[in-house]
Amino acid sequence: MSALADITIVGLGPGRAELLTLEAREALRAGRVFLRTRRHPTVAELPEASASPSFDELYEWAETFEEVYLGIVDSLLFEAARGPLVYAVPGHPLVGEASARLVLQRAPERGLRVRIVPGLSFVDVTLPLLGIDALGENLQIVDALELVACVERQPFSGGGWPLSPLRPALIGQVYSRLIAGDVKLALFRLYPEDWPVTLVQAAGTAEAATWEIPLYELDHREVDHLTAVYLPAVPVEDAQSVEALQRIVARLRAPGGCPWDREQTHRTLLRHLIEEAYEVADAIESGDPEALRDELGDYLLQALMHAQIAEEAGDFTLEEVARHEIDKLVRRHPHVFGNVTAETAGAVLANWERIKDAERHERGEAQEHPLGRIPAAMPALARAQALIRRARRRGLEVIPAGELSAWRSAFGDRSMAEDRLPLALAALCALAQDAGLDAEQSLRRWTLDTEARLRRDEPTAIDG
Repeated sequence: MSALADITIVGLGPGRAELLTLEAREALRAGRVFLRTRRHPTVAELPEASASPSFDELYEWAETFEEVYLGIVDSLLFEAARGPLVYAVPGHPLVGEASARLVLQRAPERGLRVRIVPGLSFVDVTLPLLGIDALGENLQIVDALELVACVERQPFSGGGWPLSPLRPALIGQVYSRLIAGDVKLALFRLYPEDWPVTLVQAAGTAEAATWEIPLYELDHREVDHLTAVYLPAVPVEDAQSVEALQRIVARLRAPGGCPWDREQTHRTLLRHLIEEAYEVADAIESGDPEALRDELGDYLLQALMHAQIAEEAGDFTLEEVARHEIDKLVRRHPHVFGNVTAETAGAVLANWERIKDAERHERGEAQEHPLGRIPAAMPALARAQALIRRARRRGLEVIPAGELSAWRSAFGDRSMAEDRLPLALAALCALAQDAGLDAEQSLRRWTLDTEARLRRDEPTAIDG
């Protein structure tokens, strides 16, 4: 053992003692050894380790694994202050070994030096059983406990899944049927329920075996601390991820793709984008979750198509769109991502306006007019309501008081207005039809003229 190390963390390998490295054997013979657990095939075969103390009793009384690991590390740091020691862990110290990570984090705080002695990990002995090249196939190594955490965080775990179904994955630490059940539920979000997976048992020992089963049976089999799960990649056509949809869109636009999709431009797709937005609105009004799911998919497709067209033109990529939006959301939510306090929606909006004003100042832009930006392409009625609402924030009425008073008298209270408003709007449309006018265009012209007058006559300083 190196004289420079206060704590030497040794990897015991995955199973048989002959898989232990020479460096690991020398370290085990040279110092005081503490075992994380005796529940490992190598320990029984090593006289120099089998008599050493272990931390198995912590697993008996601790309520969580976090308590176990904290207890182990506290004990190791205490013992290391008395003299150098060896801490022996299953597999490789830096592959799924939480206690080793904690030692590396906390030992420097005590002025203690740590040395890592590598060992074969479960990955090394699983690859030959599966017959795959980890690097050549871009294999993902996933901690089952991360998938369990995703299940526990639902419905707020979106985007947190630690793997992509488009690449093969090897999941370790599937050490109980309870864990296997949560892993299965997590994977259902990304994989077909009948997707074939391989259960790997006791890799690196004489009892090593594999079974191929459908994903939905994952927690139907006996598993233990020597169990791993392999998932082959899902073809893009069968995957359940935004990444897969992005690939589909790119394929449609690529040479040899769909002739219609390849002909589209931002402008030709504009009509479809607006139509899809209305269909999303219809689905929301219907209260039908399945309809909303379908329409959101169509709307998402439009966003991906525009991003793909922009990438082909060298303008920007979908990832840049995401980066820009992330920056904006984080910057405009300091009460979530920073130290600002905002306990009400009103406080949030006030912060938001101050932040947007600061952003414009940084860009060297003039302060935004109190009306803000009202898209000209909005439906005329929605645009009129937005214009009136924003003008009233400044204490302005865009309808002459006399006319507004007469209409209020005709409409009565709120319940009467709800009944009479649709008929009044329909009557105005009928009058426009009789006069040969387009009600939509007439109202749009009014909003544009009124907006232009307000922007001309009102100061641009934002009213705090």
